[in-house]
Amino acid sequence: MNKDLVVSRSMVSQSPGSGLRRKLERKWKAVKKNKTAYLFAAPYMILFFMFTALPVIVSIGLGFFSFNLLEAPIFVGMDNYIRLFLEDEVFIKAIGNTFLLAVMVGPIGYLMCLLFAWLINELPKSLRTILTLIFYAPSISGNIYLVWGIFFNKDAYGYANAILLKYNIISSPILWFENPEYMMTLVVIVALWTSVGTSFLSFIAGLQGIDRTLYEAAAMDGVRNRWQELWYVTLPSMKPQLMFGAVMSITGAFGTGGIVTALCGMPSTNYAAHTIVNHLEDYGTIRYEMGYASAIATILFVIMIGTNKLVQKMLSKVGE
Repeated sequence: MNKDLVVSRSMVSQSPGSGLRRKLERKWKAVKKNKTAYLFAAPYMILFFMFTALPVIVSIGLGFFSFNLLEAPIFVGMDNYIRLFLEDEVFIKAIGNTFLLAVMVGPIGYLMCLLFAWLINELPKSLRTILTLIFYAPSISGNIYLVWGIFFNKDAYGYANAILLKYNIISSPILWFENPEYMMTLVVIVALWTSVGTSFLSFIAGLQGIDRTLYEAAAMDGVRNRWQELWYVTLPSMKPQLMFGAVMSITGAFGTGGIVTALCGMPSTNYAAHTIVNHLEDYGTIRYEMGYASAIATILFVIMIGTNKLVQKMLSKVGE
């Protein structure tokens, strides 16, 4: 009888409900133990939820409604998404342009940041500081697009046209940012030029924080050259910075829209440089079709999350 009672109590203690209850009790004890830390973090978490998490949740929900800011939202189910992929040819073109920019700017910009940071880190401190400022400056310049607008001006006063006309390479000025033949190429170049920013600084910080004794230990273990040091010591030691840089590069590449608007106008000629962000701005800030714009934002959000997960999995292989 006692044996059966012990077995029954054991089964109750091992039930999913009791396991969940014990887990919640442990978490609650941890919260009470670290209540001061949670109180200090609470203002930020509240603001983060109100201005970041909540708008994302609302946007995902609005994607299933027709909403123009003036009338009450009307539930339309999957109509916005069906319209996007089956009826909106401009959106399909925007997806192609966005992925082209992401493939060109994301990986290349990421590798540029890592390479420049790795090379600059080997220089003396004073020279390293100057070069870090030079490489980081384009990403914080206020009139960054003005330089490119002047250089590729559509008349003969633009530097590019003036040089080509001087040497009789062309007979008339080229409309650089109005001609679909050149538009995307120039947008990619400008995007790459501005991509050496926060990721570059994080890589510099990561390289500066590596324990130098690791290289001595690696040399004793058979690491013979700088490339092996990079793969087996340097990169594994700065995985947090690599992940942060990857997230920033992916977000920047998929979120390219301001460059297109500043250089090519809104919309660009024949939508040749139109991106998902431009399409989102079109329906969200010009047409005020907020339900449709929310569906576009949700698709962009899903693409970014999926790409980040893929990159995270790839970075986990570094050093193996």
